[in-house]
Amino acid sequence: MSTNLETAAQVAAANAAATKTVLFITGAWMHTSSWDKFRSVFEAAGYKTLAPAWPFLDADPAALRANPDKRIGTLTFGKIVDHYAKIIDGLDEQPLIIGHSMGGLITQLLLDRGYGVAAIAMDPGPVAGALPGPVSLLAALPPIFAGPGHTHTITRDGFAKNFANTVPAGEQTAAYDAYVVPTPTNIFYQAAGMIGTGVKVRERKQPLLVMVAEHDRTVTPYLAKAVYNLQKKAPARTDFHQFPDRSHFLAGEKGWEEVANYALDWANEVTKPAAIH
Repeated sequence: MSTNLETAAQVAAANAAATKTVLFITGAWMHTSSWDKFRSVFEAAGYKTLAPAWPFLDADPAALRANPDKRIGTLTFGKIVDHYAKIIDGLDEQPLIIGHSMGGLITQLLLDRGYGVAAIAMDPGPVAGALPGPVSLLAALPPIFAGPGHTHTITRDGFAKNFANTVPAGEQTAAYDAYVVPTPTNIFYQAAGMIGTGVKVRERKQPLLVMVAEHDRTVTPYLAKAVYNLQKKAPARTDFHQFPDRSHFLAGEKGWEEVANYALDWANEVTKPAAIH
């Protein structure tokens, strides 16, 4: 039986983990506005949300595609994580962090630095030790073939086949026009070579939910489960959920409301203040 002092310490720790702030992190090729649907759900539930862009990627998607800033090619995971760490340092409280794809990898790297009270990694890129499998490797080849130190924009065909493959053709076109932006090729080399993507899972204290789509051809269920199998070695709570009949465009395609509400319910559960017994 816990002493009153131990109970008070546990309650204090749980209360310290409560938050009403959510930080959303995009993955490769997605503009920050792709989070607008999710943000509306969390804001309706009383959360303050923010979805800052990666460095040099906060302009209009069409303009970025037409004339990408050459500095995008200099970005690495370390620089991007530093960028988000600085943003979190400026907040009034530690946030819940939600990241998609390579943003899910960035999310795990932020947890590893001690940031965030909890996190959700949606279709997450592979931390070191999580092997991607052949389908995910094939999807990553175009930016790798482009060479390190460059920018790369997924083609419309690549987006249709590997990113939004369960989305009707007309909606694929609209989503591409609205959200697709260039990305740095360096991060694909880092992910493939497990350079700068290692995490100390046995030291993680924040809860983590890994989510994936059944028909994802960028981060397949195989890869997401590999990430989960590594992360579940942590002493903190680690959960996994797969959504049927969806693609990598999990936050924007038909049925996104179910995904957002699942994320919201999980967040409410793991960040609510504990009661004193």
